[in-house]
Amino acid sequence: MNKTGTARSEPSDLRAPAVLAAVAIIAWIAILTGFDGDGTGIVGFVAAWTVMMVAMMLPSAMPFILLYQRGATRRATVALAAGYLAIWSLVGIAAWALGAKAMDIPIPVVLLVAGIYQLTPVKNACLRRCRTPADFLVERWRSNAFILGADHGRYCLGCCWALMVVLVVAGMMGIIWVVAIAAIVAVEKLSSRGAGLARWTGIALIVFATWKALV
Repeated sequence: MNKTGTARSEPSDLRAPAVLAAVAIIAWIAILTGFDGDGTGIVGFVAAWTVMMVAMMLPSAMPFILLYQRGATRRATVALAAGYLAIWSLVGIAAWALGAKAMDIPIPVVLLVAGIYQLTPVKNACLRRCRTPADFLVERWRSNAFILGADHGRYCLGCCWALMVVLVVAGMMGIIWVVAIAAIVAVEKLSSRGAGLARWTGIALIVFATWKALV
């Protein structure tokens, strides 16, 4: 339904999800073929990080973006997605700084902190916001689509930041961490059992942290 109250045509309804899916697939191809920004400084790292966030986070953000585009122009929808990804691009700067000091952070500590956060009320509250895009749009609808997208990105960051720290620090062990964390994020945010998975992931991370500290 557009702003004039008339229904959008079926091709238009199908075009948006197709474009989002294509963008995510291209980003995954870039990651799997080795686009990592190594040796290119902060600009190259943030560019590679943003591509990775497109691959990992865009699929789980699709319900939010697609719901918004039903009543918005194409330009506004693009601005919404840009605002969402801008938050994760800014996080890339922090990830670059953390990555430079990653060897100083014991992996068991990172895993333990991430596991504990998965069990906190803050995690659950942010996850609930991410999983109910209709409620979010009703409560926070603004004329500036970019800001609205950034607002949603902040809740998504609150939901996933601990897993992203694991990605930066422990993720140096291989691409399997990227795939695993992307899958966890998607199920947490899209499945009716997402909250349960978040808790089990937290317990698993705590157990894994304990094992890593002992071996």
